[in-house]
Amino acid sequence: MNETYFKQLEETLYHEQLANGLKVYILPKKGFSKTFVTFTTKYGSIDSKFIPLGKDEAVTVPDGIAHFLEHKMFEKEDGDVFQKFSEKGASANAFTSFTRTAYLFSSTNHVLENTKTLLDFVQQPYFTEQTVEKEKGIIAQEITMYDDQPDWRLYFGTIENMYKEHPVKIDIAGTVESINKITAEHLYECYNTFYHPSNMVLFVVGAVNPQEMMAFIKEDQASKTFEEPQEIKRFFPTEQQAVHISERVLQMDVQKPKVIFGVKSPNATISGNEMLQFELAMQVAIELVFGRTSAFYQDVYETGLIDESYSADFSMEQGYGFTMIGSDSSNPEKLVESIKGAILNHSKEWSFTEEDLKRVTRKKIGFFLRALNSIEYIANQFTRYSFNEMNLFDVVPALEKLSMDQVKEAFETLKNEEAHTSFTIIPPEKNNG
Repeated sequence: MNETYFKQLEETLYHEQLANGLKVYILPKKGFSKTFVTFTTKYGSIDSKFIPLGKDEAVTVPDGIAHFLEHKMFEKEDGDVFQKFSEKGASANAFTSFTRTAYLFSSTNHVLENTKTLLDFVQQPYFTEQTVEKEKGIIAQEITMYDDQPDWRLYFGTIENMYKEHPVKIDIAGTVESINKITAEHLYECYNTFYHPSNMVLFVVGAVNPQEMMAFIKEDQASKTFEEPQEIKRFFPTEQQAVHISERVLQMDVQKPKVIFGVKSPNATISGNEMLQFELAMQVAIELVFGRTSAFYQDVYETGLIDESYSADFSMEQGYGFTMIGSDSSNPEKLVESIKGAILNHSKEWSFTEEDLKRVTRKKIGFFLRALNSIEYIANQFTRYSFNEMNLFDVVPALEKLSMDQVKEAFETLKNEEAHTSFTIIPPEKNNG
């Protein structure tokens, strides 16, 4: 078992890659009574075209299948897995994102037994056509429910505006039409391809003895049989730099208009340290120009263009990335023009000082260090960084080394007008006349 000590954070990470390819990370936390365990596969909603394990030809599976599979994993021939966890005092959950599916639990006791339950249920699939058909109605209701939520429609509407080809434009749950095409055979094909231990990470954090836990996991995995690890071949369409749709308006039952201004990132192919540096530089740039202590924020808040719903952030994974700035607004068109104006002005004249940079990076470091008190945050973020060939614990030193040139260079990527889009939701009466 390998040990990595992060002096600045006073944390020791224990890690090992097992014979079956599974990467195991254990982070003991002093003073914690709870343990949090996540078992995550690098498989999300965007992985819809791939070559299945043992085959030569690529297949395209129905949209929403990763999320559907996550739901079905909890149902077994002998009952529901949630019951097993609750009997041992654990709280279990799961989620599917664009790029990963995670199964998790937290508990203050019976940690080894609960870890065994987690490993067993994720590594023993059980699907039948009958149970798959039953699930379709449940997930269709979930999709319909989200379709009625304005903030969800706003977020996904902005992504749909940006991307013409890339599957990130498709709702993680798919559509009612797409999930109705899913079969048990589809689920097994996706499971066998993406749920191999070599495509997964097990992360344990909290009140845990690392030697005992690692020995327990190794013994469990050695007792199970898996196919030989194979490289997974995924296929993604070529995406243009320009947005698909530059502007769209949707009527929904809202009291006040909502708008998001989005910018499609050009650096979607980077990973590892390059991605970490660009992502942090971008986040710092957005905080400087559009954060809640910025001159821009003061101006649009005082003139009533935004309210407390305002947000400005940057998201990135391998294959896609975007900036989103938005708010409920009495005048969404004027807010969008103000955002565009701020990008143009700061691209022409970058007026921030080294002291401004230090203030924002210190603030981000402070937030990050506070977040490390949350074992849930550590587990979820560590896996995300790991799948992008980054290390969560490199964030603080990377922020400390961040230069103004890197921040300015990142901000420059926002000025390409072809990469700009806006999505607005308005109350129905706005369209009268």
